[in-house]
Amino acid sequence: MSVVLRAVAASDQGLVRSNNEDAVFVGDRLLVVADGMGGLPAGELASDILVTALADVDVKPDTGEPLQDLIAALETANKRIEEAVADDDARDGMGTTVTTLMLSGDRVAALNVGDSRCYLSRDGELTQITRDDTYVQALVDQGVLSPDDARRHPQRALVTQAVQGGPFRPAGRMVPVRVGDRFLLCSDGLSDYVEDEVIATTLRSYADRQVCAAELIARTLEAGAPDNVTVIVADVEEQ
Repeated sequence: MSVVLRAVAASDQGLVRSNNEDAVFVGDRLLVVADGMGGLPAGELASDILVTALADVDVKPDTGEPLQDLIAALETANKRIEEAVADDDARDGMGTTVTTLMLSGDRVAALNVGDSRCYLSRDGELTQITRDDTYVQALVDQGVLSPDDARRHPQRALVTQAVQGGPFRPAGRMVPVRVGDRFLLCSDGLSDYVEDEVIATTLRSYADRQVCAAELIARTLEAGAPDNVTVIVADVEEQ
């Protein structure tokens, strides 16, 4: 049986920021969320460069090697960001996180750098399928912090790598999919301020993707939304 991804995106600059450094792309088989860093306007430029480079993959034929295709596109974006920084010293330090999902046959490739996340909701159970590149995640991995403590840690937003013109190591995996699966891609503006249990309940409770995405943004605004927030809600459906 052939499957497709049906997806919608929603984004909000939040209640504190004066601009939105997140960028998002929803294609036929490719989904991308990028969270820029480096301040106005560099963060917006970095995330836009990355999304533009990855979007090129969506219009190319499926090679059957989606992880390699995504990594190649990330390397292109990284080079363009490096060149943009070289053109203007004010852009020094700019970069972006990324989480991306691409459908290939009956599997998806999930890839991330930084702390933007991808979740899978299957049979009512929520699973985070990306791993944060953050200081606090490293402490959790070492057993120094519990996941609950990490959520409240003052340095929870400190990323240990991003796409910013230098070396980086993306983490990727292939995930078999089936009809009924729901994926969520989000910037940390959601995951840092809305508990996973609330995210899981929201994904289960609203079958309509557009409504579900709006509800996730609403939960973030209720939590104070000190950061930009961007979400993609995608369902695996029979073609």
